[in-house]
Amino acid sequence: MTIAILFISFFVLMLIGVPIAISLGASTLFTMIFATKLPLGSIVQQAFTSLDSFSLLAIPLFILAGVLMGQGGVSKRLLRLAEVLVGYLVGGLAIGTVLASMFFAAISGSGPATVAAIGSFMIPSMAQKGYRTDFAAAVTATAGSIGVILPPSIPFIMFGIIGGVSIGSLFLAGIIPGILVGIALMIVSYGIAKKEGFPTEGKFPTFMDVLKAINYAKWALLIPVVILAGIYSGLFSPTESAAVACIYSLIIGLFVYKELTFKKLYDVFLEATLMNIPVVIIISFSISFAYLLSIERIPGTIAQFITGISDNMIITMILISLFLLVVGMFIDTISSVVILTPILLPVAQAVGIDPIHFGVIMVCNLAVGYVTPPLGVNLFVASHISKVSVERISRALIPFVIAMVVTIIIIILIPQLSTFIPSLSN
Repeated sequence: MTIAILFISFFVLMLIGVPIAISLGASTLFTMIFATKLPLGSIVQQAFTSLDSFSLLAIPLFILAGVLMGQGGVSKRLLRLAEVLVGYLVGGLAIGTVLASMFFAAISGSGPATVAAIGSFMIPSMAQKGYRTDFAAAVTATAGSIGVILPPSIPFIMFGIIGGVSIGSLFLAGIIPGILVGIALMIVSYGIAKKEGFPTEGKFPTFMDVLKAINYAKWALLIPVVILAGIYSGLFSPTESAAVACIYSLIIGLFVYKELTFKKLYDVFLEATLMNIPVVIIISFSISFAYLLSIERIPGTIAQFITGISDNMIITMILISLFLLVVGMFIDTISSVVILTPILLPVAQAVGIDPIHFGVIMVCNLAVGYVTPPLGVNLFVASHISKVSVERISRALIPFVIAMVVTIIIIILIPQLSTFIPSLSN
């Protein structure tokens, strides 16, 4: 009865257009009124106290760092490096967009921020050079989803907090899968560009060309090095690394690249604040929702149901992945991680799956939701930049989504792709 009221009320509210944060809070409230004896004040208490977390502070700080980098000239320099490295290939601009998105993802930790920063330059550039605009938008939207797989990743932070898993290990575990997703998207971009005869830009780079491009982008390239080196050397925590990223981005934007001004900082902080407000509200009510799940022992019930279907590790992970792909179409990634981690992690552990490996699989599956309607945040950002309808972009996305799903299957079948690098740090 409790499960029915909780999930039915949540999905009904979602279907009638109630914002997801309110849907989470209201469905929790309805369930507490009609199916439990819990005090109603506990929903507010959980929502408020959940935000009093040092680890959680990393999320608004990484969002601010991403905005500072986008406005401070970082994305422009990363794009220049990507164009030099792969611009000579067939579909080089599209492949360069994926590569630049991977560079930026290793800095911002956010999918929509990556699409906005890279897409504002590359979508008009590809359209001007003769690429189909819907293809340009599709490449940028899917490449932006790598932002939540490569470290630092905001969903990994949430998974680590909720699941009690090392955030540093999750960051390391995302490196190889993130690179594999990027390579898969590059292969698809190359194949489509060759089939449709998209133009080739640039020439094969000389050693000096590459050195010049690296020198041009050196301060931008140092950001992920500083973040990850600081975390794994023990110099600072993942949360402190987010603050370091903000300070570093501010300094290079103001004094090195000089594309940030003190007047422009107002717009930067305003944009970061407006991006953080809905995220914080969603997190607070998501944790209230997850609190009710744990109190009513719903995760255990669902875990028994799933393991009753099959106790085979591979079959279980494929069933969970199919479920996550569907969930990602309707619920944003952060809410999904908060709600589903306490439900699905015990299932994964029951069939012998490493929690770090499961965290990677979960985030990779939910990353597909960034580009699948009806939620598809990256899809809407790319549509806004390109002025192309969501429907047209969605059709162009199909081969890229297939490539991402195939990559996820490979990651499921080869756990070492996730666990190898974290094992080196132990």
